[in-house]
Amino acid sequence: MIELLLLVLTGAFAGTLGGLFGIGGGVVIVPVLYLVFMQGGADPEVATKTAIGTSLATIIVTSYRSIKAHAQRGAVNFDVLRRWGPFISLGAVLGAILARAVSGDVLLGFFAIGITGVAIQRLRGQRGAQKTISIPPLVQRILATLTGLFSALMGIGGGVIGVILLTLQGKPIHKAVATAAGFGMAIAIPGAAGFALLGLGQGEMEWAVGYVHVIAFLAVALGTLIFAPIGASLAHKLSAEKLSRVFGVYLLITAVLLLREAFFT
Repeated sequence: MIELLLLVLTGAFAGTLGGLFGIGGGVVIVPVLYLVFMQGGADPEVATKTAIGTSLATIIVTSYRSIKAHAQRGAVNFDVLRRWGPFISLGAVLGAILARAVSGDVLLGFFAIGITGVAIQRLRGQRGAQKTISIPPLVQRILATLTGLFSALMGIGGGVIGVILLTLQGKPIHKAVATAAGFGMAIAIPGAAGFALLGLGQGEMEWAVGYVHVIAFLAVALGTLIFAPIGASLAHKLSAEKLSRVFGVYLLITAVLLLREAFFT
């Protein structure tokens, strides 16, 4: 019961952050799921991949709730989602396939390094007006594919990368956050399906379908379902500068702990 409550609270926190920052919440969900699975006696390799696969499944819920709340305020650029979505999904499928061939420690280390980059970006905050650049359509497709690939490997929704790319192209921050929330759907649906299918017969845990744990998914999804719209509402009312930096500190601490788990235990 304590573990289930922890997962629901994790989903609530991740859902709030998903709505507020346009992220899928995987940077919060994956470390908690990994620790819960390890406490339950799971094999570290299976625990890592199941944490990532389950996180992707929960991002379907977070992204849907976030984008719906943002769309009600007219902040979502659906043209960008239509153009980038197929390539983001392609990258997510490639990421799920690649994850099967990569060891759990490497995936854990890759995730830790990835969230370190996210933490640094959050701690830096907004430093004046950003320079707007023009990204050619072919480069946009390549970046969209890479966004899906790396996000699937890390079990995140791609919102952080999406916000950076969209703001670089001159999109207002609130619209960038709202649109990037939609990246999660393009990543999470094919990514979670890939982890579920490719994990079948790979020593999956009890109550898991491949590398997606059903009970953990339901517990986390409950929290995200309720709190994602709250985060989206906050994004349109409050300055997220201080919260962004606190979140960055949390990510740095998490990254250090995961790097220790991956390479020094």
